[in-house]
Parts: sequence; C-alpha cells; structure tokens
Amino acid sequence: MKKETRSLLNIRAIAMAIEPVQKRDTSMVIEIIEFILAAESYGIESAFVREVYPLKDFTPLPGVPSFILGIVNVRGQILPVVDLKKFFNLPEKGLGELNKVIILRDEQMEFGILADEVIGTKVIYKEEVLSVPSTITGIGEKYLKGVTKDRLIILSAENLLSDKNMVVNEEVIQ
Repeated sequence: MKKETRSLLNIRAIAMAIEPVQKRDTSMVIEIIEFILAAESYGIESAFVREVYPLKDFTPLPGVPSFILGIVNVRGQILPVVDLKKFFNLPEKGLGELNKVIILRDEQMEFGILADEVIGTKVIYKEEVLSVPSTITGIGEKYLKGVTKDRLIILSAENLLSDKNMVVNEEVIQ
C-alpha cells in the first residue's frame, strides 16, 4: 500500500474514532411507528406495539360502537380492531391493499388500530415533540401526546389502551 494511501486511511480512522461533541442522551428518544390516517401522518410509541399485521380479513360485529371495525384472527388470537378515523371523526376513504392493523398492548389491554398505510419506524427526540396546541379540544387532546415540527402527530398509546371507551361490555338482560 502506498504511503499516501496509508496516511489518508489513518487520518480517516482517527476522525471516525472521535466521538461527536454534541452527542444526545439516548434516554431522551422515543421510537415510533409512523402511519397515515386520513392523509395525515401519525406516530405511536413502538414500546406499545406488538406487531404490524396486514388487514387480510376481518369479521364485522353487530351491536358494537361504529368505531369498532370488527375482529381479526392473528395466528389463532382473536383481536378487536378500532378504526381511529371513526373514533376521531376523521374523513374516511375506505379499505385498500395498504391498510394495516397496528396491534397495541400493555399489561391490561390488547387490540388493533387500523392504519391507512404504515410508513415505518422513526426515532425522535422527546424535546422535538411540541405540546398539543390549545386549539385542540375534546377527543383529540386526550389521545395526543404532541406534534413534531414536521407535523407528525404523536398519539398517546397509554391513553388509548387505558380508555374505558375501548372496552365493549354488553349486559345481558333477563
């Protein structure tokens, strides 16, 4: 190897070995699953996502709230699927090939949410998440964690999973 090439490689190796001066704390980041709902970009923390499943077949259920799309069979487990567009009163566009079910879970609850399209995973810094604008009231403010400067709406998985409206209880009248 030429002396010039070796010298250049050594300089590059030294430069790559130096840690960046402004390294951010990794405990201050959240990994999210980015998806589309009614032409808007949304994100939800991947820590609450079990998996993303293609919407192949679902079974509609009679007598449930309109925001319950139905149930799906995910490898033998029957899960309800919530249509957030109906839940949040967003414009609907119908179902297509790109629809996916994002399965959320915590210790108490597990269900799927319908996404028009899943973009992928993304790491964002918590400091980049702006608080919910004061103009948003009602159903929106309860389920929003914040918004990023590039208009990515971060949903609160904790609030969705703990919401009593997600539990459908039908009392049997005798």
